[in-house]
Amino acid sequence: MADSASLSPGVRLIRTPTPRSRFEAGVKVALVGAALVSVLTTVCIVGALLFETIAFFGEVPFKDFLFGTKWSPTFAGAQASFGVLPLIWGTIYLSFIALVVAVPVGLLIAIYLSEYANPRVRKTIKPVLELLAGVPTIVFGYFALTFFTPIVLQGWLGLEVGVYNGLSAGIIMGLLVVPTIASIAEDAMSAVPQSLREGAFGLGANRMQVSLKIVFPAALSGIVAALVLGASRAVGETVLVLLAAGQSPNISLDPRESFQTMAAFIASIARGDIPTGSIEYKTIFAVGFTLFIFTLILNLISIQLVRKYRQVYE
Repeated sequence: MADSASLSPGVRLIRTPTPRSRFEAGVKVALVGAALVSVLTTVCIVGALLFETIAFFGEVPFKDFLFGTKWSPTFAGAQASFGVLPLIWGTIYLSFIALVVAVPVGLLIAIYLSEYANPRVRKTIKPVLELLAGVPTIVFGYFALTFFTPIVLQGWLGLEVGVYNGLSAGIIMGLLVVPTIASIAEDAMSAVPQSLREGAFGLGANRMQVSLKIVFPAALSGIVAALVLGASRAVGETVLVLLAAGQSPNISLDPRESFQTMAAFIASIARGDIPTGSIEYKTIFAVGFTLFIFTLILNLISIQLVRKYRQVYE
């Protein structure tokens, strides 16, 4: 066959598509379609939330919703109040308690599995840790309600807490988030090249110094991603908070009191018998859109942090 360079000007070599090229083109189309499914799903979700949220703000002033300190949307008449701040505060406060528990425990587990545990121990603990992440959250909720609050907090520690309280919900939520942080952070630390460890050991560093001053900074972008994913998991937690923290919108620093989060409110009000198109019905979408914006901002911050601390090894 004549080479394309030896052909006279104006003459092009026409290639007949082969079965392999057709297959690769089909795979490419399938992959693009799969990617578009996620984009279209997100657009549809945002559209559904936005449509009802706009209708909600047609009846409730935006200022009263965002800056109001009393949340009682199901009350009748003038007693109804639509200040979402108690739900936002409950979401942030319980997530903070959860992260106070989950971040140190999760990172310590990740450092142990990556730098201290032998391969046999790592192969045993890592699957158990990931199995814990798959336990239904309602199990954690009943664990907090029937064991942790009455036996640990009220019994062993002697704390004066109610049946529903933010302390129990936040601590157990932290245990729920631990596997997510530990697993992803351990993967990031294990991906650090062994040559960095060997160089540090050659300079006389001990294992703790290598773990904290060499491996940890080198895997910082992955660790930040683990922390943000854990925070997103805590912010969006629903059933556990619904069972353990109660349903009392509250702006307080006392973790012994009952709290309600945005996700827990959506779950509680959606299962009730409310008429479609009513103001109570529209609050579900308004709170859901607020939670969406809250999570979006958190993810945008995480992307910037990951890009800032990202390191590429060859």
